[in-house]
Amino acid sequence: MNNPESSSYSKYSIPLSAAGVLISLGIIYGDIGTSPLYVFKAISGERVISKELIYGGLSCVFWTLTLITSFKYVYLALNADNKGEGGIFALYALVRRYKASWVVYPAIIGCATLISDGFITPAISVSSAVEGLRYYNPDIPTVQIVIVILIALFVFQQFGTGVVGSTFGPVMLLWFVTIGTLGSIQIIQQPQVLEAINPWYAVNLLTQYPGGFWILGAVFLCTTGAEALYSDLGHVGKGNIRVGWTFVKISLLLNYFGQAAWLMKQEGSVLGDRIPFYSIMPEWFLPFGIIIATLAAIIASQALISGTFTLVNEAMKLKLWPMTRVRYPAQTKGQIYIPSINWILMIGCIFMVLYFRESSAMEGAYGLAITIDMLMTSSLLVYYFSLSKKSTLRSIALGVLFFSLEGMFLISNLDKFAHGGFVTFLIAGFLFVILYIQLRARKLRARHIEFVDLKHYVEMLKDLQADTTVPKEATHLVYLAVADSKRYIDSNIIYSIFRKRPKRADVYWFIHIDTVDSPFTSKYAIDTIIPKRCFFVRIKLGFKADHRLNLLFNKIIHEMADSGEVDLISPYPSLHKYSQMADFKYIIIQSWASADSEISNFERLIIQGYRLLKKFSLSTEEHYGIEAANLEIEKAPIQVGPPAKVKIKRDRDDER
Repeated sequence: MNNPESSSYSKYSIPLSAAGVLISLGIIYGDIGTSPLYVFKAISGERVISKELIYGGLSCVFWTLTLITSFKYVYLALNADNKGEGGIFALYALVRRYKASWVVYPAIIGCATLISDGFITPAISVSSAVEGLRYYNPDIPTVQIVIVILIALFVFQQFGTGVVGSTFGPVMLLWFVTIGTLGSIQIIQQPQVLEAINPWYAVNLLTQYPGGFWILGAVFLCTTGAEALYSDLGHVGKGNIRVGWTFVKISLLLNYFGQAAWLMKQEGSVLGDRIPFYSIMPEWFLPFGIIIATLAAIIASQALISGTFTLVNEAMKLKLWPMTRVRYPAQTKGQIYIPSINWILMIGCIFMVLYFRESSAMEGAYGLAITIDMLMTSSLLVYYFSLSKKSTLRSIALGVLFFSLEGMFLISNLDKFAHGGFVTFLIAGFLFVILYIQLRARKLRARHIEFVDLKHYVEMLKDLQADTTVPKEATHLVYLAVADSKRYIDSNIIYSIFRKRPKRADVYWFIHIDTVDSPFTSKYAIDTIIPKRCFFVRIKLGFKADHRLNLLFNKIIHEMADSGEVDLISPYPSLHKYSQMADFKYIIIQSWASADSEISNFERLIIQGYRLLKKFSLSTEEHYGIEAANLEIEKAPIQVGPPAKVKIKRDRDDER
């Protein structure tokens, strides 16, 4: 087995550059970069400000950013890339090759919780920034302003993260320089605050301060954007992320220490409506500070939205999410836009703003779902390193470290459930149900699809092609096959060709599309069943590759025609003399659970849920980009359980 570093193929990596680091600031550091807006406000709450509270909270923030963000994500997770791609599904694709069936569950739980977090991250980030306007007018309608900003942000998403990154990168650079400078000014006045680096203050807060353990729920807000560093790896590259994080972490810590220094000047009082982030600004600087904070909050929202698009697209390719339309607004690798997800997130974010109305109320809901996502990533990371490094002791140590830290954060965040955390928890639960239905329905279908030996039907195919009494269905007849080898073929395809209604064609094509673990793989193999008359095409596509079958198949057949393997000229004399292209017809067979099957109530519920999802999802032909000009959809029943047993007896008496 390979060292984790072996998965990092240089040919897939985006090179380190100043422009790459700048774009990374605009794409992935918005969420974690704007955490100073609300972290110390949440830590202080309605508590009396004391050295024990402030130094303890600051120490927790320092070590959380060091152990979770820096060590787990920037160092370890980025080494567990899948040929330059990151995120929980890229990690799942790495570990599922070891044939452990359980690894899919952390992947879908992590996906559900990360998406649900996307409903509140834009709301709390933008609200926290805009609420700075209350320093000038306490009655200003911040809710309406936040909603307008969110609508503009989601409309902007369709232009792609490349546009976003190049536009917002310089703004984020200015943001980090600004917050670092503001924090440094306060530290110079109170240099003793640097003592909080000592982890003793964190331990003291958690063990001695009244209710100190539950403050971890507020501390956790400092690292909620860490998952984006891994999810967006394919957008900007490992080197750019690591260099960018060095700069970002220094700026964040300077600001956190600066806020703590200011808070120590307020020792013995209660924070109230004051916001530490804005309070460390000189009064003359406040208007600029509010503007730059609002822009940075917009970028924070974009980081989660971009990561959500990536996750959903990968889930679709892995057949774990209902098919939906994907657009590619730029040619740059990794640039995608999913309209339906974008507008659903927008509606959800507006709901959050209207429901909570204040960023302080959102703090009660924020972080619970993302804690679960981080635990799921940790479980897959530890499993991956245990296999690839063959170091059981090292893996146990990593598992103990991450599960202990994130387990404590999860327990402390459970206190948020009744204060609004149930909202994101319910969203995550609903999304998990969707993913679980897709998973179980796919397994149910795969378990009961029948395959037959194709060699038994080769002579029948030849005879059918020669039988002119059967009307010709098409010159080229193309079937999408579940079977992945030339030896066996779906029984439904044989039924469609010979029994349902005989379908004569000059050339038969059976195409199997396999989604593989390598992100951008795009290759094919041809098995000739009958020379120039019948072919089995196996296409292997990565979970991030373009799956437009119509374009891919067109390229394949022209390459075969160039090599003389198949004739693409129409066989009809009137068209042949003009070298017209032969006609093609696609047939897609949709399996349908037979009503005659005896199945459990749970499996019946899964099937009903899957049918409901299919009504709202993209069709197979739309997903694969198959032109509808000559396409036929057939439905074929499959037995997903033993045939139902019925009893009936012939009554001889009535025959007399």
